Amino acid sequence: MKKILKSYYLIGFLLLPFLLSAQNDPIVNANITGKVLDANTNEPLIGATVSIKGTTNGSTTDANGEFKLITGQKLPFTLIITYIGYQKQETVINENNVEIKLAPATNQLSDVVITSRRRQESAQEVPIPISIVRGVTVEDAGAFNVNRLKELVPTVQLYASNARNTTLNIRGLGSTFGLTNDGIDPGVGFYVDGVYYARPAATALDFIDIEQVEVLRGPQGTLFGKNTTAGAFNITTRQASFDPGASFELSYGNYGYVQAKASLTGPLSKKLAARISFTGTQRNGLFFNEHTQLPINDVNNIGVRAQLLYTPTDKVKITFIGDVSDQKPTGYGWPIAGVVTTKRAAYRQFNAIIKDLNYQLPYSSPFERKVDLDTPSKADNYFSGLSANADIKLGNGTLTSTTAYRYWRWVPLNDRDYTGLPIFTISSGNSVHEQWSQEIRYSGKVSPKLSGVVGVFGLWQDLKSDPVQTEEAGSAQWRFAQNSTSPLWQTPGLFDNFGIRTTNRIQSTGLAIFSQADWAITNKIHLLPGIRYNYDKKVADYKRETYGGLQTTDPALIALKNGIYSNQAFNTTVEEGNFSGQLTLQYKASQKFNAFATYSVSYKPVGVNIGGLPTSNGQILLDLARVKPEFVSHKEIGIKTKPSANSVLNIVFHDTDIKDYQTQVQTPEPGVNRGYLANAEKVRVIGVEIDGNVRLGNHITLNGAFAYTDGKYISFKNAPVPLEEVGGTQAFKDISGGALPGISKWAGSIGGEASTKGGLLGFKGNYFLGIDVYYRSTFSSSPSPSQYLNIEGYTLTNGRLGFRASNGVTFFIWGRNIFNVDYFEQLLAAPGSAGHYAGILGDPRTYGVTLRYSF
Repeated sequence: MKKILKSYYLIGFLLLPFLLSAQNDPIVNANITGKVLDANTNEPLIGATVSIKGTTNGSTTDANGEFKLITGQKLPFTLIITYIGYQKQETVINENNVEIKLAPATNQLSDVVITSRRRQESAQEVPIPISIVRGVTVEDAGAFNVNRLKELVPTVQLYASNARNTTLNIRGLGSTFGLTNDGIDPGVGFYVDGVYYARPAATALDFIDIEQVEVLRGPQGTLFGKNTTAGAFNITTRQASFDPGASFELSYGNYGYVQAKASLTGPLSKKLAARISFTGTQRNGLFFNEHTQLPINDVNNIGVRAQLLYTPTDKVKITFIGDVSDQKPTGYGWPIAGVVTTKRAAYRQFNAIIKDLNYQLPYSSPFERKVDLDTPSKADNYFSGLSANADIKLGNGTLTSTTAYRYWRWVPLNDRDYTGLPIFTISSGNSVHEQWSQEIRYSGKVSPKLSGVVGVFGLWQDLKSDPVQTEEAGSAQWRFAQNSTSPLWQTPGLFDNFGIRTTNRIQSTGLAIFSQADWAITNKIHLLPGIRYNYDKKVADYKRETYGGLQTTDPALIALKNGIYSNQAFNTTVEEGNFSGQLTLQYKASQKFNAFATYSVSYKPVGVNIGGLPTSNGQILLDLARVKPEFVSHKEIGIKTKPSANSVLNIVFHDTDIKDYQTQVQTPEPGVNRGYLANAEKVRVIGVEIDGNVRLGNHITLNGAFAYTDGKYISFKNAPVPLEEVGGTQAFKDISGGALPGISKWAGSIGGEASTKGGLLGFKGNYFLGIDVYYRSTFSSSPSPSQYLNIEGYTLTNGRLGFRASNGVTFFIWGRNIFNVDYFEQLLAAPGSAGHYAGILGDPRTYGVTLRYSF
């Protein structure tokens, strides 16, 4: 809390010159009076907000609906009048003592404007399945990051054992399930204000001053700079404005939850405006580490985002953005959720091993929310970036240039064995990442019947260890690694502090040219072809060296040590070029009916393994270093409808076939410390999605989304065996026909909000009640289907109750997981395949209160 308050003081001090410069000249005593009435009943509106456009000068109406402004400005000028439940109005006044009438808000749904196709247009008119979550919805629902956003968009899946090991998928596709491997690119594009974020850890960052989140489902490579074979998140933040404004928010909750937000915007000159936004979040740990007697898995986040908007002419808009986000939780630790009996000998089973070591877990259920970890936990996650975006109106379109630099630093320390035993005492994959990107595109009309976008994109990445990555075993490692009854395993000190220090680096280049056209064959029939060319190159260098343990020349003891860790080095270069494209046919029967059909082919870029490679007879399997690109063939049919002026109903059928599917493979070799990547011959994902919303009168809104998704391995003949089959006669298995991990066949969300006029503490406004319910069915949590690593379905209920005053103040109480459901988000087999696995638990019931003020 002290860190957050200090940040507020610092930001306030830095903004003082800005705030002073944003004010008007000193005012003289001149009164402007008026009255605000209901346009239908002529009744006075009490508590309506009245302000002079372009200034911070404002007032509210009294019990008679009257207001008074003291200003030095000369007439005429523009007043902005707002009142909860009524349409916002701008009125130019030329005289004193004015009478202004506000019309009640219509019961029609407001049209949602999106920018995913590089121009502003209605979401219902775009031939793309897309989910839109507005910033105010994100804030009211407490969805301050992507992980919570998935409860509002059931086609999104996000799994994270820590910020780095984050999987973001749409329809079950996008990234490998399980631990992150740096050698492949995400299949889901993550964009913030037009800038592509390359690292999966970016999705762990808190949202800062979000305007809107657009979730595009399916391949979008002909629209976006970076290839996106599974979909894209297009996030826009609130822009700097020449109209002064501000918002402040403070939340308190159980488990010591505190979140503070602030945003200020306004003009610095006639052509230069600024915006600065801040967020800070803290929460106590939700687990208790019995080994250290301290809580773990807390939240300690802070972020700042600053913008400058420069408009030298009416046709040029240049935006400069800088942001910093810093997360320093007390690590991430997870309890053991279960133990599987493998096919190894009885003495190699987990329970027999810990019995021999006189160890017992200090909890009987993971939902006791206890862990026993002997390694201190750390998960420092730091992001920053700079970008410059120029929009220049040329002819009938806009030329856009987006230049960006981003930096990421990851400093972890993990207990990989999930126990209080010294098995893996150090696991620290320190990494630093830099990326540079440049996109230039032109979007506009070529003729009355032809429009589209054409662009070029370049992405350069440098990801390396910082300076080394360390894995170290402890004194109990011998018993877990023991694979024979030889007494040599019990040699004193054999594995004590035995480990590897790894240096690795991947330098990547991604270049692309893309284009998509929209040809209006008739007013109702549109043909939308798109094409893309990708070139991707990755240069990888890997070297690890052993250290520690018993220093010996005995070949038998050296062989035992090499079975745990061994020296390994390789370097390799992979590159690939390919064409992809799509063809969409759209039929706009009327403003209420829009149908489309799409066929597309695309490639997920070539990959490279950089976490260590398996060995055979002591030799590195170097041919596994290259991971073939995925070839994606996608078909989709969608219908978007407006059954009435106050309702929307959409349905989409999708069918995706992937050849050479990139998947994560776990291995019993501890030295392959993050598993390795491989290609499954073919997978298929089919499904149907329905979403809609309706407004009932002026006071009730309802929304819902439903998804059926069936993902299977059509052919994967050489997959690793599931955990329960480790130690059998075969190390690999044909899992063709098995379920893809992370996909629930059934998922859905339904929510609504009801409001009614009222007053609180003398303020007029609306009381509101909101409920959101999210459901997902059982899903596999193992790349190779396992009968033990399936997660049961669950239902979560979130709610809020509060008051929105017409003067910009909002107050509400909220609850998440109101019924305190115990559920897993992911199950992780421990390295070494001894049979135990950890559970990543969802949050228990949380509740709190939020106070917000904006003008």
